[in-house]
Amino acid sequence: MKIAIFGSCVSRDTAEFMPEAEVATYVARHSVTSLESPHGTAGIDLSDLTSAFQKRMVNSDLKGTGLERIVKNADDLDVVLLDLVDERRGFWKFPDGSTMTNSLEIESCGAARVARREGARLIEFGTAEHFSLWRAGFAKLIDGLNEAKLEEKTIFLDIEWAGAVDGAPHPQNDRLAKLGREWRRLQRGARQAGRGLSSGRGVGEAWQSLLTVKPTEAEEYADRALSANTDYIPYRREARSLTTSSVVRESRELRIDRNHKWGPQPFHFRHPDYESIVESIRRQVKKSGGEAM
Repeated sequence: MKIAIFGSCVSRDTAEFMPEAEVATYVARHSVTSLESPHGTAGIDLSDLTSAFQKRMVNSDLKGTGLERIVKNADDLDVVLLDLVDERRGFWKFPDGSTMTNSLEIESCGAARVARREGARLIEFGTAEHFSLWRAGFAKLIDGLNEAKLEEKTIFLDIEWAGAVDGAPHPQNDRLAKLGREWRRLQRGARQAGRGLSSGRGVGEAWQSLLTVKPTEAEEYADRALSANTDYIPYRREARSLTTSSVVRESRELRIDRNHKWGPQPFHFRHPDYESIVESIRRQVKKSGGEAM
């Protein structure tokens, strides 16, 4: 089974749990906005990127060739997987209207600094401006896949972020639970401030420690997942309205794999989570008339 991916680790890691699958095309580090208004490579120095894969992905984003790379292999593809993970960091919008995905690679090679110097603005995920431009780019992606007769082969992975590590309960996110987390942080800050005062620190330093108390790991994951999943709501609704097939997983069904090869993140899941997603993909493939593995 040959697979194309327009997305990131959610789709790529899932594909690794399909032993007979071959990832024929992988479009990563690429917001769909770059399909509409790619910035181009002029003035962007990628020499600090040591990975050929990273350079290839960023160049594709700058040139806006992600859709083209998938469509040229359309006749050989069995499945196209889409996810929205690469949208989470937003994109740079230059004064001429062109855009560049704000990937980690763009930041690490210094291209983000160049963008700022050239007057570009970072359009953050979840804002009205981001959603509007993303919506146009996503429509272009789907239109292109449909024109290439890939409509029935395209599956949107509508996977929420996990809010807890494996073995921990899913965090409650109602108002009372969130107030409880804030109260526990305040208590920790008060204890830190008290210890600071007793050790001779000034009132100002003690007060600062009260204001800057860090969340625990569990609180950080819960807060990050809640924020991301809330911001994703309009995007996932739009994506599902434009795609024929989708695989849906809610945060409560997922857990973060602490030993994931890329490190623990709310979008790095346990093996059973990926295996479950794979089974859903196989059912979708079979339903659309393809051969399930």
